[in-house]
Amino acid sequence: MKLKDLILTDRNLSETVITGVTSDSRAVKPGYVFVCITGTSHDGHDYAAKAAENGASVIIAERDTGCHDQILVPDTHAAYADICAKWFGSPADKLKLIGVTGTNGKTSVTYMIKKILESTGHKVGLIGTIQNMIGGTVISAQNTTPDAYELNSLFSQMVSAGCEYAVMEVSSHALQQRRVYNLVFEAAIFTNLTQDHLDYHITMENYLNAKKRLFRMCKTAIINSDDEYADKIAEGLDCKVVTYSTGNNSTYSAKAVKYKPDGVEYEFMSGSQLIHVKVNTGGKFTVYNSLAAVCCAAELGLPLNEAVSALAELKGVKGRAEVVPCDTDFTVIIDYAHTPDGLKNILTTFKECEHNRLTVLFGCGGDRDKTKRPIMGSIAARYADFVIVTSDNPRSEDPSEIIKDILVGMDGTPTPYKVIENRIEAIKYAIETAAKDDIIVLAGKGHETYQILAGGKIHLDEREVIAEALSQKNKRD
Repeated sequence: MKLKDLILTDRNLSETVITGVTSDSRAVKPGYVFVCITGTSHDGHDYAAKAAENGASVIIAERDTGCHDQILVPDTHAAYADICAKWFGSPADKLKLIGVTGTNGKTSVTYMIKKILESTGHKVGLIGTIQNMIGGTVISAQNTTPDAYELNSLFSQMVSAGCEYAVMEVSSHALQQRRVYNLVFEAAIFTNLTQDHLDYHITMENYLNAKKRLFRMCKTAIINSDDEYADKIAEGLDCKVVTYSTGNNSTYSAKAVKYKPDGVEYEFMSGSQLIHVKVNTGGKFTVYNSLAAVCCAAELGLPLNEAVSALAELKGVKGRAEVVPCDTDFTVIIDYAHTPDGLKNILTTFKECEHNRLTVLFGCGGDRDKTKRPIMGSIAARYADFVIVTSDNPRSEDPSEIIKDILVGMDGTPTPYKVIENRIEAIKYAIETAAKDDIIVLAGKGHETYQILAGGKIHLDEREVIAEALSQKNKRD
């Protein structure tokens, strides 16, 4: 491929043959285009000379790097996304894209939509937090939304595999960093907005504005009108806007909601049409997640009776209100809840179920938004009967200092709690002290099978820890 096929340039460089595209100077090979991306901790412009030394034919930059064959552009993030798309033959143009954004619920909603689309005869690709999928083939995921090169590579593989749709989680980071620049979405869904990622966005307004970018890139916006930020998301949009809620003033709504320990049921209302919905995961959040998925199906013109039948068959998503098979007289739940709202949602869901004692085990991530730590401590103390404060991906921070921040929110609470910094030991303690009809919620890790420490990642699958703890408990009993 020639450079002129990737980016507009002068005649001197237009005929240059390009052998690859990257934003990582370490990956540069002779004939590559190297795009200087400014990240949170590194600036690609500082590595331009190294990229040229490694054989880069062209440097794309926002400022002079001192390299001979460079092209200056206003925004390298946007340029990188555009170049990557062209490198792979603009595969997104051959797919119907569905994007889901919001603080919570993205993963569950995308899996629900994928299930519905497949059940109605469509081949689907999925991009998200847990994993990427092309039909039934699983590909590991590093970020909720991949960088532009990986994203377009996935789109290309989906097209080659005959996929018609690509359903994807779209993170605020990806929107802010233009990873999805120039994509057009058939439908975009807004689930909710609560405090998260303020270490990156600094303010809720910035966080909101990043999320809103998705709805300027779609044909139909599907918005949770029960969320306090719904009006701000919808304001000024040129696309079709529909809403969903558990109330009356929305395009679609859930009526006669019934909560059960093993699921929810409700009537999906569209105009005067009512259709029964049943989902095998409990909680109010499941009502909203499934409602969003059915709304999407309706807007895509899919048969709603087939859509709700597909949801009734869905077994659940790993690490999202996941009931761990234990063969005990108590229940263990694994959930990804790592935000104040997420923690509140999962605890209120199981607090409504019959139980003896509701125990929550959680921590907060290091090198991330510190302001949510005491808030989560306060929520845990308010909604649980017993709290175990532990570690959760401390990264470069001292775990004990993170725990101190959490405990600030628990000051003066009557709720009993225990601090066990080592997460494995904390889980074993929770299992060892569990009694009949207790519910134990392990919050924060969800689908993750690792712990990120200062020295790097270590293996930590909570399911394995639970199994070991149960084995030891059974031997003692």
